[in-house]
Amino acid sequence: MLGLRCSVGTLSDVGHRLLQTMTFHGIRVQGIRVGSAEIPDHKRIAVSLQSIYGIGRSRARQILSELNIDNKLTRELTGRELMALREHVSSTYVIGEDLRRCINADITRLKGLQCYKGIRHEDKLPCRGQRTKTNSRTAKKGLTAVSERHRASYA
Repeated sequence: MLGLRCSVGTLSDVGHRLLQTMTFHGIRVQGIRVGSAEIPDHKRIAVSLQSIYGIGRSRARQILSELNIDNKLTRELTGRELMALREHVSSTYVIGEDLRRCINADITRLKGLQCYKGIRHEDKLPCRGQRTKTNSRTAKKGLTAVSERHRASYA
């Protein structure tokens, strides 16, 4: 029974290797799925983890140090390292679409409360104390065009 378990682990490693280089009707499969995102396999792990929404440079390095994984190319990961990485990232951090949903829910809550930050979000203006007299031209670009149209219709 013990030998069978070892061979199953080896088969899963072989399966991961085959999936990485396999072609389906002329489309080559590249990348490994971690969480809800696919990370590129031709880059180092610390860099490829940054392609997941919610993981930056420092968090990628922190993940690698917690799992004791060297910063090697993603395609050189063993099956066990890959499974440990998937489990750790999905169980520890809020990433991807879940993080986007949380952020949008927080902004909607602030808008509903009609607090200062919520009003600034509704008006599409900076809400973290930046000046708006000279900067934030891209935020105010759509607002001036709308106000000019309203002035023209009332005149």
